[in-house]
Order: sequence, then structure tokens, then C-alpha cells
Amino acid sequence: MRRSRLLAALAATFLLVTACADDPDEGGQAAGALDKVNTGVIAIVDVAPIYLGKEKGFFREQNIDLTLTAAQGGAAIVPAVTSGQFQFGFSNTVSLLLGSAKKVPVEVVVNGTNSTGVDGNDFAGLFVKADSPIKSPKDLAGRTVAANTLKNIVETSVRASVRKDGGDATAVKFTELAFPEQVPALTAGQVDAIFVVEPFQQSAIAAGARKIASSYVDAAPNLTVAMYFTSNQLIADNPDLVRRFTEAMKRSLAYADEHPDEVRAVLGTYTKIAPEVRESLVLPKWPAEIDRASVETLADLAVTDGLLTELPDLDVLLP
Repeated sequence: MRRSRLLAALAATFLLVTACADDPDEGGQAAGALDKVNTGVIAIVDVAPIYLGKEKGFFREQNIDLTLTAAQGGAAIVPAVTSGQFQFGFSNTVSLLLGSAKKVPVEVVVNGTNSTGVDGNDFAGLFVKADSPIKSPKDLAGRTVAANTLKNIVETSVRASVRKDGGDATAVKFTELAFPEQVPALTAGQVDAIFVVEPFQQSAIAAGARKIASSYVDAAPNLTVAMYFTSNQLIADNPDLVRRFTEAMKRSLAYADEHPDEVRAVLGTYTKIAPEVRESLVLPKWPAEIDRASVETLADLAVTDGLLTELPDLDVLLP
């Protein structure tokens, strides 16, 4: 009975996880006195600190009127930042590395989210159906894995799991599916495996899927999974705004890391994750500083996997 209730709650989560509209005048202060900042995010657990920081007033204290707009993934957010649609954005590290290698005019300003570093207890995982013949990552050679966007950190980390398990990482195929579509696709046999983050990890578990790897952990210890960034143009035109956003974001990350109960609560303000599901989530780590060594590892892996032809200059990309 308890499993049935959880499945029902997760089914509702699947359909309803979405970013809620932000009220630009929230907080009662005159919007005209603040710098309006639109930031592109993904409606997942990873970005809870920025929502919590907005709720706590950390951005308003920096004279920023923050609006948060959801997109499917970092690969879509990068061009929106360079075009000026967003002033800042949240993207996985590999998408940012690829953009830097292509001379996309963006620069990271602050850390985003990190793996827990605990195998079997991370906020993301690689899953197959319970009755799948796939027993471990090496069995994914010749199989298809769902990723929320292609040529990003999912491909890099899943291939790292396959390689670590002694398999042929080059033989794994990927197909693009939004996170809410992945568990239904796995259940229907449309893909062989999925890689999902919270809350979709809980959906996979409740659907009976079997976790075969914590791929972020396999890729690097304390993996910097994603970061916040802006355009070179904004850095040149308004460095003070960039500084203030960075300070507010660092404070938000530190606060989130120290207040997991408030993180679970704020999730209810920008997603429709049921309360009982929020309680079961594995939360990421949110250090304020970037783990540069893990970014270097991801760059090396991206070259190995053929996503990059040469290593990008991290001194240009990172703060």
C-alpha cells in the first residue's frame, strides 16, 4: 500500500515538475530600484540553492530583482545567455567545456552543484529495468541510453562508468529524452537504460528500475556537475552586477548546504514534487567553490570520448 501511494505521488511528480512563474516584485520592494536579472535554470533539485537564495532575500540584498526561467538543459541555456535572453545561466560542466572549445563567449562565475561522491548514494544514477539482461555498465555496449540532452555530462559520465567496468565505452548509443519522459520510456522498453537526477531518480526506483552505477561518482571524486555562467559581454558591460550575482549565489550555495530541510521545502515552490517524495530525495552537495580538478578530469574525458578535439583553456572559462 505504501509503495502504491509513493508510485501515485511520483506519477503526479512526473506530470507536474515544472518551474513556477516568478513574481518580479516579490518581497515588497520597488522593482525600479533593482537590477532586473533573468537566469536560465532547469527545474530539478540541482538549482534549489538559487530558489532558496531568492526566497531568503540574498539577491535583493545585492540590489538584484531575480527572475528564474526553466529550460530543458544547459545546451539550450548557453545560447540564450550569449543572445542576452538570460543574463546568467545554469549548465552542466561538459556543455560549458564544449562551448569554450568552440570559442562561445561565456565565462563561469560560480559553482552550481556537485556529486555527493558516494557510490550508490548520489543524487543521480544509471538505471535499467529490473528484468534487464544488463547487469553492469559494461553490458551497455551496443545499447541505447536516454540522456536529457546529447553531448553533455550524461554521455561523459556514463561512458566513464562503462570504461571503469571494463566495457567498450565507444559502443554506447545515446538518445535525447527530457527527464520526465525517461522512466516511461524505460518501462515501455523504448530504451535500454536511463540516466536521471533527482526527483526522477526516485521515480525510477519506485517504478522498480535497477541502479547499475553512480556515474557522476565514477567520473571524478567531488564532481563539479554544473556551474552558473554569464556572457563575456555582460562581464565587460556590467562587472559590478556580475560580482553582486556571484556573491548572492555563493551565499545561497552555502546556505543550502547547511539547511537540507529548507532545501526540501523550497522544492515545493518551483516544482510539484510531492512532500513524501521530497523527503526521500538524495540531495547533491553545494560547495561555493568549483572543484577545478574534477573539471579538468571532465575535459580529459570529453577529449577521450571525441566530444572535444583538444583541451579548452580553463583559465578562460573558469573564474
